[in-house]
Amino acid sequence: MKILVTGAAGFIGRAVCERLLGEAGITVVAVDNLNDYYAVDLKHGRLATLQGRKGFSFHKLELSDWEQVDALFAAEGFDYVIHLAAQAGVRYSIRNPHIYAQSNMIGMTNVLEACRRHKIKHLVFASSSSVYGKNAKVPFSEDDRSDEPVSFYAATKKANEAMAHSYAHLYHLPVTGLRFFTVYGPWGRPDMAPWIFTEAILKGETIKIFNHGQLQRDFTYIDDITEGVLRVMRHIPQRDTPFELYNIGNHQPIALMSFIACLEKTCGREAKKEYLPMQDGDVPITYADTAKLRAAVGFSPDTQLDDGIRRFVDWYRDYSASH
Repeated sequence: MKILVTGAAGFIGRAVCERLLGEAGITVVAVDNLNDYYAVDLKHGRLATLQGRKGFSFHKLELSDWEQVDALFAAEGFDYVIHLAAQAGVRYSIRNPHIYAQSNMIGMTNVLEACRRHKIKHLVFASSSSVYGKNAKVPFSEDDRSDEPVSFYAATKKANEAMAHSYAHLYHLPVTGLRFFTVYGPWGRPDMAPWIFTEAILKGETIKIFNHGQLQRDFTYIDDITEGVLRVMRHIPQRDTPFELYNIGNHQPIALMSFIACLEKTCGREAKKEYLPMQDGDVPITYADTAKLRAAVGFSPDTQLDDGIRRFVDWYRDYSASH
């Protein structure tokens, strides 16, 4: 079985590749454009955990370049595609929307078209809990309205879902979108709260707390995300239009101040705090209803926050000591 993983130098991409390589008979072809949205050294560090392993190969590739994408698919003959590459970040999309259009819209178009032309068995792609916007109904269900995004990043992810549905309908291409909820853990992203807060607490620096701490997030541990991705990949939609959407979240929203308290306890020191208003593009709560995922694949995330945070902080201490 040969699987393409896009965004393989990213947080979730690296973890998915690692899980796939741990299974017999799987060849992983990984691609990433290694952009500098955050430290490229971290991306190279993630790739270093994969390179040299049996069945793994990496290509630096820009998914918005159709000729490169089509040539790769033609040369490799993939069975499955796990498309995790995207320009990430809610707030950065407010400042630099063109990058999101290039990566998330054109890149997705090229992946869909390549999957169609080369008859991929199942395309699984990363959507986001951000598509729910300021949805007042909790927990968020896949059937809820998600057509009022509050950031351009969320708008591109919602567009990806619509684009994917059109390919499933027109060409009978099996496609599944995964709405990830606030992923954290070892090898995480330095622009997200777990890393930002941990770094500041350990250095004795001040952390910025938006909406005066009145936020809740459905923090989801990375191992639970990878388990969900692999189970869904093997669960190919069978309906007339072979398209599905699933939430992958811990279905236990945590108050931001409780999350910070957990970090303080794990780091062994108190955070210096600055309270600020809500940021543009942010939402007050994320909360996943995972009943559909559990019914389909017999699994939903359940790692407890204190366990996940301990593993992340232990990894962060080791990583920062060597960099």
